[in-house]
Amino acid sequence: MKLLVKNGHIIDLKNEIDMYGDILILDGVIVQIAEKIEDGEAEVIDAKGMVVSAGLIDMHVHLREPGYEYKEDIRTGTLAAVAGGFTSVCCMPNTNPVCDNPAVVSYIKSRADKVGYCRVFPVGAITKGLKGEELAEMGEMKKEGIVAVSDDGRPVSNGSVMRRALLYSDHFDLPVISHCEELSLLDSGSMNDSETCTRLGLRPIVPAVEEAMVARDILIAEHEGKRVHIAHVSTKGSVELIRQAKKRGVKVTCETAPHYFSLTDEAVNGFDTNAKMNPPLRGQEDVDAIIEGLVDGTIDAIITDHAPHHVDEKNLEFDYASNGIVGLETSLALSITYLVKTGKLSLGEMLKKMTYNPSDILNLGLGEIALGAIADLTIFDPDEIWTVKVDEFKSKSKNSPYDGYTLSGKAHMTIVEGRVMYNG
Repeated sequence: MKLLVKNGHIIDLKNEIDMYGDILILDGVIVQIAEKIEDGEAEVIDAKGMVVSAGLIDMHVHLREPGYEYKEDIRTGTLAAVAGGFTSVCCMPNTNPVCDNPAVVSYIKSRADKVGYCRVFPVGAITKGLKGEELAEMGEMKKEGIVAVSDDGRPVSNGSVMRRALLYSDHFDLPVISHCEELSLLDSGSMNDSETCTRLGLRPIVPAVEEAMVARDILIAEHEGKRVHIAHVSTKGSVELIRQAKKRGVKVTCETAPHYFSLTDEAVNGFDTNAKMNPPLRGQEDVDAIIEGLVDGTIDAIITDHAPHHVDEKNLEFDYASNGIVGLETSLALSITYLVKTGKLSLGEMLKKMTYNPSDILNLGLGEIALGAIADLTIFDPDEIWTVKVDEFKSKSKNSPYDGYTLSGKAHMTIVEGRVMYNG
């Protein structure tokens, strides 16, 4: 099967590609990249006026299946992914049952093969049942296809368990993705410690809830000489801790999400539960620090932390509402609007944090445009202006604070292994 993508603006910073031209795909593999390609046997896709990048990779999503299919399932979650330009997603293990054994991993892989629109890479649990006590069967889960381990949604509170996790996972070349939250400091807080929090009469979450655990895990990783990946970084202090650790040679990588560089905690005004998440939205100083961390390379990857919830789980008093927002269908546009259009990052730099860097951290072997590479491609218009309408989301859930926002950048076609999986 031949596919010829013509007249696109091809961008791949990793391979130093920034050109207008064509890409020829044969049986799911890129076989030619040139300014002009003619092939009478190929199906032609005209990408004139569009950017052609490696397929976007989201290394942190919640597909909710098995167990919470009323919020999202593998079919709807991956449909939302391709609509947002993603060709690969990595799903977190806080399902029911927990993805802490090979049987659940096998189920997720099997379901993705049957109903998925894009690649699905399961992330296994660090500990059995996400209880933070006994290490899960990492080796057996690796054989079934996990690409990392995490207790995301819950921290590994016991430092000794985290130390053993870093040592044990290293045997299987599995990165540990740490949900950094010091629960003893949480004190039933529900939003960032700020003037907005005081005015609304809510209990605060101080930055140290995140930063104390970031510091702990960096120190453990540094002492053992092992790698650790810090999930959903949200504070100025966390960025600086990671920046200094990298300078010391610690094997630490990290990620952030668009809501941490596009919103402040003022979005909670009116007790908007669609702006409730964990970690919480922070202040402008933190937002600026997150952007600076993306600019100077401290923050390696942009993820969505796509967290679907049923409307009834959000339509509650703020303290009782579930944490999280959906993000797969807005991530590309938010990143273009708040990072590229503002001149903070070039389009190539932004794309590297959404393609090659996540692939590199997880050893996926994806995320680049090169001869012989798997033909996962995203074709998008970075200048198209559109208005977010959550009712039109492919995702089963609609919990987003961006409803009504006007953004730049829209995915028009998503190609997975040479097959068009979305054409919008």
